[in-house]
Amino acid sequence: MLWLLMFLLLLPLIVCKEETIKCPTSDPVPVPHEWYQPGGILIGGVGSQIMYVFHGISFNEHPSQKLFDVTHTVTKFYQHSLALAFAIKEINKNPKLLPNVTLGFHIYDSYHDVRMTYQNTLALLFKLHRFVPNFECGRQKNIKAIIGGLGFSTSFHVAEILGLYKIPQLAYGSFASEEIRKMHISSFYGLVPNEAHQYMGIIRLFRYFRWTWVGLFVVDDNIGEFFLKTLEPLFSQNGICSAFTERLPQQTQLPSLNDPVVKASNVFELLRKIDVNVIIIYGETLTFLLLRAYIIMLDPFRKESTSFGKVWILTTQIDFIMTGMERFWDFQIFEGAISFTTHSKVILGFKEFLQTVKPNWTQRDGFLQNFWEQAFDCLFPDQEMPLVDDDTCTGEEKLDTLPAGVFEMHMTGHSYSIYNAVYAIAHALNTMDLSRSKPRSMVIDKNAGPSRLQPWQLHPFLQGVSFNNPANEVVSFNAEREMEGGFDILNMVTFPNKSFLKVKIGRVDLNAPEGQPFIINEDGIVWHRLFNQVRPLGMCNVHCHPGCQKKMKEGEKFCCYDCAPCPEGKISNQTDMDDCFKCPEDQYPNKNKNECIHKTIHFLSYKENLGVTLAAVAISFSLITALMLGIFIKHRDTPIVKANNRGLTYTLLISLLLCFLSSLLFLGQPGKVTCLLRQSAFGIIFSMAVSCVLAKTTIVSLAFMATKPRSRMQKWVGKRLVYSILLSCTSIQVSICTFWLATSPPFPDLDMQSVTEEIIVQCNEGSVAMFYCVLGYLGLLAIASFLVAFLARNLPDSFNEAKFITFSMLAFCSIWLSFVPTYLSTRGKYMVAVEIFSILASCCGLLGCIFSPKCYIIVLRPELNSREQLIRKKC
Repeated sequence: MLWLLMFLLLLPLIVCKEETIKCPTSDPVPVPHEWYQPGGILIGGVGSQIMYVFHGISFNEHPSQKLFDVTHTVTKFYQHSLALAFAIKEINKNPKLLPNVTLGFHIYDSYHDVRMTYQNTLALLFKLHRFVPNFECGRQKNIKAIIGGLGFSTSFHVAEILGLYKIPQLAYGSFASEEIRKMHISSFYGLVPNEAHQYMGIIRLFRYFRWTWVGLFVVDDNIGEFFLKTLEPLFSQNGICSAFTERLPQQTQLPSLNDPVVKASNVFELLRKIDVNVIIIYGETLTFLLLRAYIIMLDPFRKESTSFGKVWILTTQIDFIMTGMERFWDFQIFEGAISFTTHSKVILGFKEFLQTVKPNWTQRDGFLQNFWEQAFDCLFPDQEMPLVDDDTCTGEEKLDTLPAGVFEMHMTGHSYSIYNAVYAIAHALNTMDLSRSKPRSMVIDKNAGPSRLQPWQLHPFLQGVSFNNPANEVVSFNAEREMEGGFDILNMVTFPNKSFLKVKIGRVDLNAPEGQPFIINEDGIVWHRLFNQVRPLGMCNVHCHPGCQKKMKEGEKFCCYDCAPCPEGKISNQTDMDDCFKCPEDQYPNKNKNECIHKTIHFLSYKENLGVTLAAVAISFSLITALMLGIFIKHRDTPIVKANNRGLTYTLLISLLLCFLSSLLFLGQPGKVTCLLRQSAFGIIFSMAVSCVLAKTTIVSLAFMATKPRSRMQKWVGKRLVYSILLSCTSIQVSICTFWLATSPPFPDLDMQSVTEEIIVQCNEGSVAMFYCVLGYLGLLAIASFLVAFLARNLPDSFNEAKFITFSMLAFCSIWLSFVPTYLSTRGKYMVAVEIFSILASCCGLLGCIFSPKCYIIVLRPELNSREQLIRKKC
């Protein structure tokens, strides 16, 4: 390449000095494998790849025999040339597009050879059949743009020359834009969307079918390396692993391949892997042909390859073709393949145009005879070679009788791109012509010698072109000079008679306006027959079912893993989850740990047995307390009532009545008001009740001390002391509760953690410390009452109820001391039940120990309710 560029740069200087160099004066006879049609403006095509050299394999008893060369035409690619001719024919007949201008074209073959690519590119630019670079002599072609080629290497070899002259080049192969930018080619246009769309389509396809374990066959060149470099990070990001990566040699590497049997054995061994069901093939059509050759080489009678049930993923540059001896091979091993192809639509009139193609339809087509002979496996008469009647081409053969692997009657994706390219050039020329202030001068007129349009002037119009093609699709280039759009996803349905059918099952277009960049119709897919029409698995191991999580295997790729049950309190509701997760707070895991169940809301309700029982007990004892209060009021003038301070007795009974009723605040669903009243009401009322008991014991003790001669305690005995004790002790608790409600009041709360399957509706204490301060102060009063009563227990029985108070306070303290650990060890509604029980039990203790004996005397033993009995001393 370097010598060629140096030659092109130095040639003008040499020509200036050498007078013997002359331009050709006449047009030579067309050489084979060139097709041209003259016209006012020419569109060239280089690198059509209609011809190629396939290096086949010898199938004899000696597998080590060297490769041999067989030259065949890829007849299927002949449609590319016909699509070009058809588009130009349509444009030349259209009076609204480029009127008075005739488009023509030249087509050259690249032969998959670098030297031929360079030579034909120069020939296309500078001559009809012989060239002098950088000189225009005699009849000129008036080239305005080049279309081609299909292969990456061919396109960029052409671009190296066209870039020097800034001639627009529209390539219809699928290339990565990053590689194009590396070449710094400013005149390159891509007729196929960026290959990054294809990469994302592959990833979305794998994610849709949940395939994470795939094999790769990749062409061994720079483009193959770029494919791996781009795809492997995407694999990693989406949890996909490559089971193997096998590089297949390029077509140009085949003559130097030392041992094809070894390479074929490697390929065959990889296909035997039963745990790899999904395989990507990246390269060009020749890469696909080579893979087929390797399989046939080691299994010519298809005894083993029929058991290879695989899902083949074919990239855009690969097509199913049949040529030469491969026409005897079927496609059954590739049954159900999924192919990403260049988007295409039906073009009206194209099929009818193909039906008009005959061997004598034009004298300028240098490919037609070769195509016809190899497509129909016949030969045209030649005087030097005798022919059998069955081998003679009649010229009446029909293209629509050929199998799809030889020639397709509907427009393929690549042909559709060429068709759009011709229209894009025509629209760009038309727009440029309309923008010129001078009359049209683009038609070549030998007499007038009009000014000629330079190819580089077409770039701004070509880059900004936007139009609807005859299929009513918008054609335009983006800022990267790439055609907008996406790729079609096709399913290859194969048949035993070596034919196949392409069925469109989806589309990938990251710029889709409807917001659906990936569409797939799984129901329309025909899988390989070994899968029995069940979606194939593409995993290193079996699925981890819901309720389990992945557990990585040491030394293996992250796609290979074991399954472990979810830990306690977590679930997994999908297959192959990396980690289990916790349910929302209002839900809990089921037994199988594969779904979350809503928790039931619980609180101590009046409707359940426990709530009804506690409420009945509270109301019953409230009525009993009220009854006792009525008895004491009725018999207020009796000695036994008078002897124990009637006002203090009434206050204690009312306090106990309120204590019984306060327990009802703990029943039912907690609300804002009930939460504020529960603990504070309980604390204040109980403090009042215990303060009354403390006042009683204190008065009794002081009364006996005051009866002694010259005792100073006489001045302390009286109602003032009683009410002082009652108010001071109660006011302290009121102050504590007031501070609690002002700083951190209780509030309704949902406890979702204490009980696994329940949401407990409770009153949050706000400040636990203040709650225990209330209880602590209550306990302090109870202990004080107990000590005073205990010290007064030996006073005369008739005047002393300290013994009963001692028992009541002992019961009271025992109940509340046992309350704390029991309260802390229970959860939910049972915590509330424990507190209600403690309230009722302690109140019953006070009521029973202090007032039951008195009621017994008042009601059942009225004879004992007399002054004489009260002052009678113990014998």
